[in-house]
Amino acid sequence: MSGPHAITHDTTTAVTAERATAHGDTWVTTGRAARELGVKRTEFDFAVHLGRIRTAPDDGGGRRVGRAEIERLRAGPGFPESLRRSVKTVGTTEGAALMEVTKARFIRLARLGPLVPVTFYPNRYRAVVWLYLAEELRLFAADDRNAPLLTGRTPEGLRSQLDAGIDLRPRNWRARHLGFLLRQADNPWARAGAVASLLDPLHVSQVVKDPYDRSHLHGFRRPPPSQGAPGSPAAHLAKELTTAQDADGIAWLQADLRRLTEEAREHRPAPRPAAHRPGPAHRTSRAVEPARRTSRGLLGRWRRRNR
Repeated sequence: MSGPHAITHDTTTAVTAERATAHGDTWVTTGRAARELGVKRTEFDFAVHLGRIRTAPDDGGGRRVGRAEIERLRAGPGFPESLRRSVKTVGTTEGAALMEVTKARFIRLARLGPLVPVTFYPNRYRAVVWLYLAEELRLFAADDRNAPLLTGRTPEGLRSQLDAGIDLRPRNWRARHLGFLLRQADNPWARAGAVASLLDPLHVSQVVKDPYDRSHLHGFRRPPPSQGAPGSPAAHLAKELTTAQDADGIAWLQADLRRLTEEAREHRPAPRPAAHRPGPAHRTSRAVEPARRTSRGLLGRWRRRNR
C-alpha cells in the first residue's frame, strides 16, 4: 500500500522495533509484562482471558508476552486506565445500577441471554455469583435498539421462557470460556482438547470413537477454572458449570469436536503402539526330530544283527 497510511505504519513499526531493541528482549514473562503495563496481576490475567492482551507459549509450558504487544497497549488512548476499565467486572446489584434498571429486570435479561457473564465465583452459601463486564453493560444500555428490554413489560414470548425456567447464563459463560481456551491453543489437537474440556467424557466418546485418539485428546483437555481446592464444593461447582448440561449445547460442542478431531488427525495422527513383529521360528523341534529318527534306525539295525 502506498500513501500516508503506509508511511505511518512503517514509522510505527520502526519505533516499536527500536524500543524492543533498547529493552534487549523480544519476549518477557507475564509477571514482568504486568509490571511494565502498570496493572495488577489479576487485571493482567483477566485481560489475557478476554483477549485484550495477546500471549504466546514459552518453552517451559507457560505463557509470554511480546515486547511489541506491550508497546501496542501503551500506545492506546487513555492507557493504562483504558485497559483497567476494559476488564472491570460488576455483580448483579452494581450492574443494575449501572444500567439504571431494577435488579429483577437485570436478572431476567441475564437469564434470557442478552447480558453475558464473564466469570463467576461461589459465595459462602455455595450459590453462584455471576460477574459481568461493566464496559459491555454500558454499551448495551446506550444502544437504542435495546430500549424495549430496559423499560416496560417483558414481551410475552420472553416471559413464557422465564416461566419455563430458562437460564442461559451457564451456557453463555461456557461459550465465552471456550473462546479463551481456543485462543490459548497452539495446535490442532489443543483446539480439539479445548472443546472436549466442556464435555463429559461419555459425550466425548460418542463422537471420538478411536481409543487412541481419545487417549491423545485427553492430554489436551483443560481443567475447569480454579475455584477452590481439588475436591472442594467450590471445585465441584466449577466443574459442573464448565461441563455442558443442555442437549443443544452438548450437540453443538460434539459437532465442533468431531470436526476439530478430524482436522487434528489429518495434521498429525495420534500415537499408536508399534506393530508387533513375530520373532524367529523356534527350530529346536526340527533339530531334535532327525536325531530321534537316527537313534531309532541304529537301534533297529543292532537288534536285527543280534537275532
